[in-house]
Amino acid sequence: MSLRVILRILGLLLMLFSLTLLPPILISLWFRDGVWDAFAIGVVITVTTGLVLFLPNRNEHKELRIRDGFLIASMFWTVLALFGSLPLMLFGEGSLTITDAVFESFSGLTTTGATVITGIDFLPESILYYRQQLQWLGGMGIVVLAVAILPTLGVGGMALYRTEIPGPLKDSKLTPRITETAKALWYIYATLTITCMLAYMAAGMSWFDALGHSFSTVAIGGFSTYDASIGYFDSATIELICVGFMLISAFSFSLHFIAWREKRLTHYFQDPEARFLMLFLLGLTVITVVSLWLTNTYDTVRGLRHGLFQVVSVATTAGFGVADFSAWPGALPFLLFMAAFVGGCSGSTGGGMKVIRILLIVKQGMREVMRLIHPNAVIAVKIGKVSVPDGIAQAVWGFFSVYVLLFFLMLVGVMATGVDQVTAWSTVGSALNNLGPALGDASSHYGNLPALAKWILVVAMLLGRLEIFTVLVLFTPAFWRR
Repeated sequence: MSLRVILRILGLLLMLFSLTLLPPILISLWFRDGVWDAFAIGVVITVTTGLVLFLPNRNEHKELRIRDGFLIASMFWTVLALFGSLPLMLFGEGSLTITDAVFESFSGLTTTGATVITGIDFLPESILYYRQQLQWLGGMGIVVLAVAILPTLGVGGMALYRTEIPGPLKDSKLTPRITETAKALWYIYATLTITCMLAYMAAGMSWFDALGHSFSTVAIGGFSTYDASIGYFDSATIELICVGFMLISAFSFSLHFIAWREKRLTHYFQDPEARFLMLFLLGLTVITVVSLWLTNTYDTVRGLRHGLFQVVSVATTAGFGVADFSAWPGALPFLLFMAAFVGGCSGSTGGGMKVIRILLIVKQGMREVMRLIHPNAVIAVKIGKVSVPDGIAQAVWGFFSVYVLLFFLMLVGVMATGVDQVTAWSTVGSALNNLGPALGDASSHYGNLPALAKWILVVAMLLGRLEIFTVLVLFTPAFWRR
């Protein structure tokens, strides 16, 4: 393992990350909110640490291997999220404790969208902008990781990309082609963000709100500049725009990559994972809207608006709100919350277990039923026209098993801190799925949870964002052996 090369890369990443603290300084000076110095101090600390890591190792240029990729992927989010918490601890009156600042920073960079802050409307504009920017940067990092890097590492069934998608990398080690793929993804991501911002402005948002919400919409993050989230605007047009871009961002960026390269859209409807997601959301929307109508929760129009929006927002793990769905009647809160376990497509900015894994699990279950009827039959599991190798199928089941086990362990851990069962399972599920909203005592914010519970949820966010195995492999003795 090339530890000195990894330190050099981390140093570079920190110095690059320090540049992202400059726009909030400009926002602070523009609005004269008086907290620019918090970001300036963050820049100094981050740059200094980056130089300390980079300078002694600046001449190290060994080729990176798969093992290095696991460590870099995990360190990328951990280190940047820790340094990203600095401005949140330093902006003066109303600044956060270390625990809350780290929680908020991890929630932003992992695009979870869970918040410990109350009175978001009254935060300084630069802090509001910074929270949104964290999600946007995290979303782009997720896309590059999921489309360009994780397939090369073969993490949790993501290697299916190498057999199916012509756009991303197919090599078995990290190569300069990642740079080419990442560059194209940046163009796509930035174009979606700008288009989303212009659409929001055309619908009546100010430039500041449009910019901030476009950041979190395309990243499927869920942070807002208002406590009431998207519901603050009470605009059907804004809600439809948000739904549209949440759907786009929930599709695999590999599909966007093909659309950008080949100038065609038909593959969106031909892709089994995208079709499954659309049908899943359609069915869930029908159930939700009809239930809201039958229980007289809303009138016809508002029931359709709120039902559609909350289904797409929760199921794609964006976490925006136009209504408190935790107060909806019957099983609807539980049903919507469980939909977040499905999440977005692999290679999207969405969280959850990913649609492709759920689709594979369903198909494998159907195969086992058929084997009961025809014990001697050889039945292949196919995604579209592609036969899924048994190794990938086993990896998906392995991922699911570890996912459930970790969920159980962290649920017990959070309950041990004194949190009630409903709040505990919903916060752990929300963090692990990078959703944001929760039920119980955390339905409005996470600020009242015990400090230890928040640290457990930080770990859950990181595990969920990095597909679990990317982090767990670091804790095996074999990883560190030469």
